[in-house]
Amino acid sequence: MSSVLGIGNALVDILARLESDHLLEKLNFPKGSMQLVDLTASQNVLEQTIHLKKEQASGGSAANTIHGLACLGVKTGFIGKVGNDDLGEFFRTDMQRNNITPILLPGENESGRAVALISPDSERTFATYLGAAIELSANDLLEDLFKGYSYFHVEGYLVQNRELVEKALQMAKANGLTTSLDLASFNVVEENREFLQEMVEKYVDILFANEEEAKAYTGKENEEALNHMGQHADIAVLKLGKNGSLIKRFEEEVKVGIIPADRIDTTGAGDLYAAGFLYGLVNNLSLEKCGKIGTILSGNVIEVIGPKMEEARWEKIITQIEILLN
Repeated sequence: MSSVLGIGNALVDILARLESDHLLEKLNFPKGSMQLVDLTASQNVLEQTIHLKKEQASGGSAANTIHGLACLGVKTGFIGKVGNDDLGEFFRTDMQRNNITPILLPGENESGRAVALISPDSERTFATYLGAAIELSANDLLEDLFKGYSYFHVEGYLVQNRELVEKALQMAKANGLTTSLDLASFNVVEENREFLQEMVEKYVDILFANEEEAKAYTGKENEEALNHMGQHADIAVLKLGKNGSLIKRFEEEVKVGIIPADRIDTTGAGDLYAAGFLYGLVNNLSLEKCGKIGTILSGNVIEVIGPKMEEARWEKIITQIEILLN
């Protein structure tokens, strides 16, 4: 069976449920955005939410996708950088416990963390301190890291280091891996549009985006955005939230609906959709089935807090996939 290697910001997600959106206004964070903050600001956000119940999980967009694939039994690895601290150790242990090969290089700074502020309507706003994660550089990438894998998954948040992204994609292509890119938050896409378009045209086989990201990337919406994305990548996937997803591979186009779900927190929904979709591709399934498996994973993860699901839910997901495939 094919195996998937991911690269991304190794972040520990710290999840806090807000009682209202008042704190977002106070912190001046646009709701639904991803804000990069320094260590002081990150600690301030934690202090402002000290009265709220918090949960912790190893996170970062690509790591969430890789974790989802590992839970479905796919052989996986993840490249990232962490600090020599408790959060870094937590991240490594969490990966190993889930059968992911952690390729975690040591950084100078504290490990990165993303404080997810979850609004009452389940929308999440991130205050992200990248810390050691951002120290991952093009020089850290060695040819051997790509050996033994057939797919390579990259998160768009890495574009803060363009040299790293380009080298990673180049090396993956040179080693014959099929590459996928999941675009980052709309504000990140807007700031890096031309570079992202160049990378996709040169190296990317599969491009994932939600509505806002697709609009930032193409300047278009819905079908038009999908068609534009499909001119750059072999497979374009447009995630439309409660309206399902649109998928395009050359002339073939598929629309997939959603599964009924009791939405509590959308953290990880897009990442887990990508995991389900890639699982389908790895198993040579049709685009429609790839999309439906993505939907099963994303529909389940929005029923829990954070991007991780307990074993019993994964068993339910695997049963749902088996039903779909039979």
